[in-house]
Amino acid sequence: MGSLQLPISLDPIDSKKFIFCGNPSQFSDQFPIFFVTSYIRSRACLPTSLIRLKHIKVYPFGTESPSAPDSNHVEDNTVSPLDDESVRGELSVKGVKGRVEKKGSRRDLGLRWGFRRNLSKPGWEDLFVYNNELDVNYSSVDPDLSLKNCNAILNRLERSSDSNALRFFEWMRCNGKLEGNLTAYRLILRVLGRREDWDAAEMIIREVSLDSGCQLNFQVFNTVIYSCSKKGLVELGTKWFRRMLEHSVQPNVATFGMLLGLYQKGRNVEEAEFAFSKMRSFGIVCQSAYSSMITIYTRLGLYEKAEKVIGFLRADKVVLNMENWLVILNAYSQQGKLERAEEGLVSMLEAGFSPNIVAYNTLITGYGKTSNMEAAEQVFQRIHHVGLEPDETTYRSMIEGWGRADNYGKAEWYYGELCRLGFKPNSSNLYRLINLQAKYGDAEGAIRTLDDMLEMGCQHSSILSTLLQTYERAGRIEKVPLILNRSFYQHVLVDQTSCSIVAMAYVKHGLVDDAINILGNKRWKDPVFEDNLYHLLILSCKELGHLNNAVKIFAQMPVLEDKPNLHIMCTMIDIYSVMGQFTEAEKLYLKLKSSGIALDMIAFSIVVRMYVKAGSLKEACTVLETMDKQKDIVPDIYLVRDMLRIYQKCGMQDKLADLYYRILKSGVTWDQEMYNCVINCCARALPVDELSRIFDEMIQHGFSPNTVTFNVMLDVYGKAKLFNKVKKLFWMAKMQGLVDEISYNTIIAAYGQNKDLKNMSSTVQEMQLEGFSVSLEAYNSMLDAYGKKGQMENFRNVLKRMKGSSCASDHYTYNIIINIYGEKGWIDEVAAVLKEIKENGLGPDLCSYNTLIKAYGIAGMTEDAVGLIKEMRGNGIEPDKITYDNLINALRRNDMFLEAVKWSLWMKQMGL
Repeated sequence: MGSLQLPISLDPIDSKKFIFCGNPSQFSDQFPIFFVTSYIRSRACLPTSLIRLKHIKVYPFGTESPSAPDSNHVEDNTVSPLDDESVRGELSVKGVKGRVEKKGSRRDLGLRWGFRRNLSKPGWEDLFVYNNELDVNYSSVDPDLSLKNCNAILNRLERSSDSNALRFFEWMRCNGKLEGNLTAYRLILRVLGRREDWDAAEMIIREVSLDSGCQLNFQVFNTVIYSCSKKGLVELGTKWFRRMLEHSVQPNVATFGMLLGLYQKGRNVEEAEFAFSKMRSFGIVCQSAYSSMITIYTRLGLYEKAEKVIGFLRADKVVLNMENWLVILNAYSQQGKLERAEEGLVSMLEAGFSPNIVAYNTLITGYGKTSNMEAAEQVFQRIHHVGLEPDETTYRSMIEGWGRADNYGKAEWYYGELCRLGFKPNSSNLYRLINLQAKYGDAEGAIRTLDDMLEMGCQHSSILSTLLQTYERAGRIEKVPLILNRSFYQHVLVDQTSCSIVAMAYVKHGLVDDAINILGNKRWKDPVFEDNLYHLLILSCKELGHLNNAVKIFAQMPVLEDKPNLHIMCTMIDIYSVMGQFTEAEKLYLKLKSSGIALDMIAFSIVVRMYVKAGSLKEACTVLETMDKQKDIVPDIYLVRDMLRIYQKCGMQDKLADLYYRILKSGVTWDQEMYNCVINCCARALPVDELSRIFDEMIQHGFSPNTVTFNVMLDVYGKAKLFNKVKKLFWMAKMQGLVDEISYNTIIAAYGQNKDLKNMSSTVQEMQLEGFSVSLEAYNSMLDAYGKKGQMENFRNVLKRMKGSSCASDHYTYNIIINIYGEKGWIDEVAAVLKEIKENGLGPDLCSYNTLIKAYGIAGMTEDAVGLIKEMRGNGIEPDKITYDNLINALRRNDMFLEAVKWSLWMKQMGL
């Protein structure tokens, strides 16, 4: 809303209430816009706040033009009363004080027309003053001045100065000159419309409605609707129209002409339909309104509705004007109904209208859109036959049509004719041409088109974008370096934006050498922009999988040894990691570290993942320790998951527990992957109850555990001997189809460790029934369980089934067998197993040796047990604490206490 806030009195004005007007000095040149407080309280004089706006000329409204309100608008009722004989006698003026004459000024012309002829008559020489703009000398204005003369002065001020017109309007109010004065109200509404002070305008209209001497009519509302139409204010125009209807004021032809024109510009179909329906209900015929409705529907592709309006033209017996005919032709042409359009052209000519080039251009455009260029050519020839000449639009439409039809020869010929006749192509023509030139490999033609684009004032960056997109679609991007020659190439070198556009396009299509060439020859200096550009190019190569190109670009970058770019270095570390070049990646990390640049969270994430991919978990942990020392680093959820996995692989249970509780305190939002990761990684670091709570919370939040998570929880519950939970969890996993071989192995092992042979055996059978083959892990669990339970018959049966299933034994299998046989003292069987291990090429491992030492001790073969120590070292296996413990126990079992003490002392010396 405008700034003018007029608390206008809605009461009829009684001039007898005012003493104000008797003191002319109150209207000096410094007369304040705001009246005194007593006038505000009395609601007689209205304070105004004025802002200068550009003066807008208001023309009389024609009956059909949407740009003018109506034929009876303010202009017709305010033709200067000063030209009337009775008025001129009263308002003759000798001159205008302080006036600076400007030749050709519209305001000067108005003054000369209204007053100059009567300057010789006395009494009015001080009526007007001119201080930068026309104003009234209030000290010379008689409060008894007639209403007609007051309107004449207001009319002149309205044409000259909005603020002075508003001030005089207030003077008229104070002197009772507004009662029944509709002309003054309409004049001031013009001013308020120009100033866009719609609140004040609304109050003026309310005041008019309460003035017994005035009657609201379409002229009042047309005044403000006209202002909205000129400024394109759709919502406000609609508001005034609705207000008009609320006051039961019937619009006229100009009202609907302005409204529909406004809605056409704003493409406001709903309000246009409402106004149009009202127009028809009032029985008003506005030719431009029909045209606007057809145009709105055509532009929005609502062709059925457009044709319905065309039907209304006939039903309402509208005498069509040229504009109506043209929009009808356009409506048919746009939807490809060219036969109907041709019939419409014939009807237009038969109605007596002269041939119109716009009509023929419309047909050509329609035929071009349907790629019926033979018909378009016929229309082009008909233009000459009817005595017209093709204009700029004609040739542009022919170029578009032939371009759409993929006929480069014809499009180029019409383009040549367009230029020969001195016409200018539009951007669409140039776009069509360069597409065809790219498709048909006309590099010279493309160069000419680029020159034409430059001549038309197109920006270099816009031209480059068009050129690159065009040749990219044509699959000929490698031709662009040949086209960008001479002055255009020089522009690329000096302009940062153009240089980056071209370099990005080259890199995208593998033309790395061309991109490097441009970057090497560039003539602009902006280190920050250059770094960002190189980073974008490297990222583009990475996303495209062109990692070698990324390395190539990085290698030729300007060397900044003192302060490398953190983002570029991190991206290259990631690229080298993907390529498996971990040495190069580590060099960049060490360079960053030595430069003193503080790494951010993303940089730490990339370096950590680099070491993880390289299998250097120890170094990854070192990086994490460095990160922890920087208190400002807050790991995101992705880095947290990486940390959990690293600590799990390194067996850092304390670190895992500490990180878990830090996660809880951080308040980070857990997603499904986070729940799975925490459970899988922290299974051995957290108490069973805490793991169970996390798992239950995960289910409550609607997240689904994966197979690994189910198996981890089965193992946790199994080792904790919570077999009810094991059964419940296994059933849940089975219902979700997430049970695998490991799930069964985990349950079998849990039952075996708990010596629950019945459930172990039934689970094995169920595993087979579900289509899973009994795995090596399951066999090992059964062997261990039956052996430790002393059920050697079942133990042997399992061994037999295992060999029959072609399931090869591993070290764990042999160690279980050695341990069981050794516990029984079956040294011959142990020897047979040891022989089998060696025959299979496995050789004993540390666990095997430890088990053998224990078995030899039980069998009383102490010398053999001691000999295994030497054999272990010979095979490159270093004994551990369990080895020595087993040996010492074997010596003690066989009453060799002195030897046992010697080995105990040896262990202490070794720090074991």
